[in-house]
Amino acid sequence: MLKKTIIAFVAFAGLMSAQAATDATNWRASVDQLMNKGEFTQASQLMRKLPSKVRKANAVTIDSLNQIMGRIRKDFTLLPEDGVKQIREKMPDATDEQINNWKKVKAIEVMNIDGKELWFRKAVRNLWLLGEEFAEVNQADNTEGSEKLRKYVVRAMRTVPDANGVRDWHHVNVTFTLDVDADAIPAGETLRVWMPIPYENLRQKNIKLESSNRPVTWSEGSKHHTVYMEAVAEKGKPTHFEYTFSYDVGERHIAQQDLLAMVEPYKNTPEYVKYTSSEYPHIVITDAMRELAEQIVGTPEENPVLAASHIYHWIASRFPWAGAREYSTIKNIPEYVLENKHGDCGQVGLLYITLCRAAGIPARWESGYMLHPGEVNFHDWGETYFEGVGWVPTDASFGRTTEHSEQMRDYYATGMDIYRMASNEGVGDKLSPEKKYIRSETVDCQMGEVEWKNGNLYYDKWNSSFKLNSIEPVK
Repeated sequence: MLKKTIIAFVAFAGLMSAQAATDATNWRASVDQLMNKGEFTQASQLMRKLPSKVRKANAVTIDSLNQIMGRIRKDFTLLPEDGVKQIREKMPDATDEQINNWKKVKAIEVMNIDGKELWFRKAVRNLWLLGEEFAEVNQADNTEGSEKLRKYVVRAMRTVPDANGVRDWHHVNVTFTLDVDADAIPAGETLRVWMPIPYENLRQKNIKLESSNRPVTWSEGSKHHTVYMEAVAEKGKPTHFEYTFSYDVGERHIAQQDLLAMVEPYKNTPEYVKYTSSEYPHIVITDAMRELAEQIVGTPEENPVLAASHIYHWIASRFPWAGAREYSTIKNIPEYVLENKHGDCGQVGLLYITLCRAAGIPARWESGYMLHPGEVNFHDWGETYFEGVGWVPTDASFGRTTEHSEQMRDYYATGMDIYRMASNEGVGDKLSPEKKYIRSETVDCQMGEVEWKNGNLYYDKWNSSFKLNSIEPVK
């Protein structure tokens, strides 16, 4: 169970006894073993007892390991008896046998930490989304959501596309704020802050920083597009960061029949090789992933448009949405989805990307925010590459909402509505300027990141806000 909880770069290095971990050669393996068992207290004690020379040389790694264990503890806080009580408040007749079965099928996510069973803090809320007993209600919610999305798409289709097939251009204005708690770090020390900003692509243009309350440095050369600010902390006062930006965003969709007419055989270019290769830690093309991709796609299926469609619908029809654990605590997210049989937007997105690459279809990550009326929130999706066409947007998570809609079933397999702000075009890249300590979010950057000279500041020390000021048609 707990082998899924170690961040990817803290790789499993073999099994050794904790007692033997006294030098730089084997202490990591021993800590990993203890973490895999859920023996977090012992793992922390082992690192504290390392020789000072070893601790100093591995300070950032030790900090990262301790942060990961701390994040897991924050996610798994629900006592079993409290979880059972919450379930029976809504479902009084729930039996012990039912509850044990929900745990067995992963509808309730459980861990054993320091010898104590603990439930994921969102376990009960997720149960209503994952339990087979509640599928009919959830399907009704998806039908309602699909109808909302259909209205947005119908409106877009009434507009004329540009040369790239993008239409329904809208101008978006956003204010992003981040506030660090008072006394989160000592007064006089410097806070370093990274916050998301959109980037230019076929569907986004005219990006402009309208204002900021501090000097801004734009990221360079990173897949995570951010603005960077610094500020000196004052005693007893929170530290406020704020900027307003604008950009234009358009809808793009290419119907499957059009793709089938345009697609060409892939060329073995460096870009093709890059986006059909493993990208550790989460996009890992194992033999098992290749076999699964073959099972989904069918043998032989030489047309990548149809193959990608098979993968998209296979995911959309099998993995319901559920509130997610912190990504930084999951070793390999696609494997986690397959094992736990559910995932949020980014989790099923990474599974889609991995399976496409395993099938020889280039795919990559994109993420930022969804801006649908009344539903502004973080969101992750992807892009699929077809030779002769280029990169096409794909939202496997929205596919779950539209899977049973005849009109919308295929839309998000090769299309994207206007209600997006994309700030990440890949996963796990370094921030710019580079961050020293482990990030709060290790996959991309949506909420922001904060650190000071002695470490990362996790979410419990600050909060951020994405305010959609306006979204209006471009005249």
